[in-house]
Amino acid sequence: MTARPPFHIRKGSAQTTFVGGYTPKQIKKAYRVDKLKYSGMGQKIALIEAFGSPTIKKDLETFDKQFNLSSAQLNISYPEGTRFQNNPDWGVETSLDVEWAHALAPNAQILLVVAKSASTKDLLTAIKYAADTLGAQVVSMSWGTTEFSGQLHDDNYFSHNGTVYCASSGYSDNPMWPAASPKVIGVGGTTLTQSGTDWTEVAWSGSGGGISSYESEPGYQIKYGVTSADRGIPDVSFDADPNTGVAIYDSTPDQGTAGWFVVGGTSLGAPAWSALIALVDQARASSLTDGHEALYQLATGATYAQDFRDITSGSNGSYSAGPGYDFVTGLGSPLANNLVPGLRSMN
Repeated sequence: MTARPPFHIRKGSAQTTFVGGYTPKQIKKAYRVDKLKYSGMGQKIALIEAFGSPTIKKDLETFDKQFNLSSAQLNISYPEGTRFQNNPDWGVETSLDVEWAHALAPNAQILLVVAKSASTKDLLTAIKYAADTLGAQVVSMSWGTTEFSGQLHDDNYFSHNGTVYCASSGYSDNPMWPAASPKVIGVGGTTLTQSGTDWTEVAWSGSGGGISSYESEPGYQIKYGVTSADRGIPDVSFDADPNTGVAIYDSTPDQGTAGWFVVGGTSLGAPAWSALIALVDQARASSLTDGHEALYQLATGATYAQDFRDITSGSNGSYSAGPGYDFVTGLGSPLANNLVPGLRSMN
């Protein structure tokens, strides 16, 4: 199986100088990360990418300078040897993931783990290396494949004790694996809009979501009351609409263009939620032992409306957002000023 990154570049957004897209300051304000005292200090976030990017260190420096961010602790690993080819699409994905994981958890160690190809076999090798060898507390996977019969066996790669796994839910009503795995926090997408000092979200029409064709409904969804016989996808959500996308910098040309891009897609949600988990782990001074149990348990409590922004409108074509859990945006988007302290006290 070959994986693909589900990012979307806003048409016509590529420029040599910064021209738009939400900035780290804006996204932090939208999701109330700016109200936290945590920065990811002492945590390791692994970003699993195929091929990587030959310019990522320079691109990250440009991104940090533009937004007055501190220098990143970026470490690059090649578990099966160095890259054999450049891939422009994966270069964009690499820039998105590295720059935004750093933006939201600026003092976390960013572990860029590069698979030699986009085959699930090579990507799973990189995942195992990130957890077993590098000791990542969080693993981000902004990619996926259509579901397949062998995925139940491959779910075992997401079982390292003390590691939380996050993945993009994919495109429209065809959710992708590994987000479909009950051992992975699947992240769907929204359209994020600012009006004055207020921020609102609706389900993005391209958000991956639905019901798994192979995975049984996990206990945490049964206890929550998700009405399906099988695994519901996603678990949570984050901004994904390219029309309300974020700024990234990538100097490796993609389709003949390079520089600043405005990017969306559920690709953003995996590193963003991974950064949030890193903030939780710092607050706890220990790893979150079961991310799903903690999220769903928190969502059943009296503070749900303070911990999550419930997305109640919009659809991905087959499923509509509604109160509480839905098959487009999951439990909702993070309100980090309450969510992170809430998760700090869980399991």
